[in-house]
Amino acid sequence: MLLVKLGNSLQMNAFSYLTSITIDLLSLTIEGDRLRLVTISDEFEQDIFQEFTDEITIYMLPSPAKDIEETRSFIAKSRDAIAAGNNLQFAILSKTKEEFLGCCGLHGEEKIRTPELGIWLKKNAHGSGYGREAIHTLVNWSRKNIDLDYFIYPVDRRNITSRKIPESLGGKIIEEFTVETLTGKFLDEVVYKII
Repeated sequence: MLLVKLGNSLQMNAFSYLTSITIDLLSLTIEGDRLRLVTISDEFEQDIFQEFTDEITIYMLPSPAKDIEETRSFIAKSRDAIAAGNNLQFAILSKTKEEFLGCCGLHGEEKIRTPELGIWLKKNAHGSGYGREAIHTLVNWSRKNIDLDYFIYPVDRRNITSRKIPESLGGKIIEEFTVETLTGKFLDEVVYKII
């Protein structure tokens, strides 16, 4: 476990695992019923670049990449954080066709014991329950393998479909605030706590 000295206290900056088995996080695959979560890599750069659009990011902090280099940078930074042990970032694939559906992640950069869940799906994957399945799959794997207190799931209040995901896991709202996105929009965020 990596520790960083912050003032008079120590803060963990890498996940602590519940198993003594070595897990290669850079090539991790987690199986769901209909989905496969595969650690993000350059293999998915074109899909991410094409599918992470203005329409998809309407309720999200980040904005779509302006060019493929921004997508490559996102993937490289994600893989660096995975290697550092404080982030898990996956491409979501359908098991039957191996079709790219979107991305999900567990982000613990500054909150290792209470990591943040995140997800986005490409437009034609909406309405099939893939978001719920992907987050349930990630949460179930994390509960079995990572020592943590709880998850958080921030979401815009107006994004009813996405709000149903943490609610399906028993999530309760613990915080509400307004946040400005990278494109200058404002989101009315609610943050769910999932135990």
